[in-house]
Amino acid sequence: MTEEELIARHPRLWHMATDGSWPSIKKNGLLSVSRLLDLYGVEGDVRFAIESARRPQCVTLKAPGLPDAIVRDNKPMFEASLLKCLRDGLTPRDWYEILNRKTFFWVERERLERLLGAKAYSKDPQTVLTIDTKALLDRHRDEILLSGINSGQTLYVPQPRGKSTFLPLAAYPTDGGKTGTKTKPKIVELVVEGGVPNVAGLVTKVERVHNGNWEQYAL
Repeated sequence: MTEEELIARHPRLWHMATDGSWPSIKKNGLLSVSRLLDLYGVEGDVRFAIESARRPQCVTLKAPGLPDAIVRDNKPMFEASLLKCLRDGLTPRDWYEILNRKTFFWVERERLERLLGAKAYSKDPQTVLTIDTKALLDRHRDEILLSGINSGQTLYVPQPRGKSTFLPLAAYPTDGGKTGTKTKPKIVELVVEGGVPNVAGLVTKVERVHNGNWEQYAL
């Protein structure tokens, strides 16, 4: 897949963050879990529990001079199912660490809205960032990978996953996948390895979503 094809199909990307997190994201960037743990100086057993294992609950990070940061749970990752899905000799710990080194974007608004309506999130307000795909590619093309599955859940029809789940654009398959065509491969997630430190300049819109109401923030 070429950059031009990706931009034509998905000119915008979306990221769902915790409510009230935009000022911190604007200042410190949209960071992966691993980069957040670095920033907040989290080490040892506490880090292992967040970065290398299933998180049954959200975790609040605290550090002097920094606002509190929320690391979301990964409850949709059921380990028994994950064990059956993993390929290439990967362990659950390997997979958690692979995911936690990445920052995730939806390429389809429909999937974002489905997530916003999910039981785990629908009762609480959320912050939604809209990102310009071309601008993100221009700045982070070497760190961008694509995935054809929802890599962070094994709840519904768990799909195999391994070292080739995340691929750079040039290596991404060009077959039809499950899109119903022979020319458009299925893309579910776009990820940036490590995160997007200076994300503010790439954001076209910031919105607070609660009970189906979308309120736009000033950039």
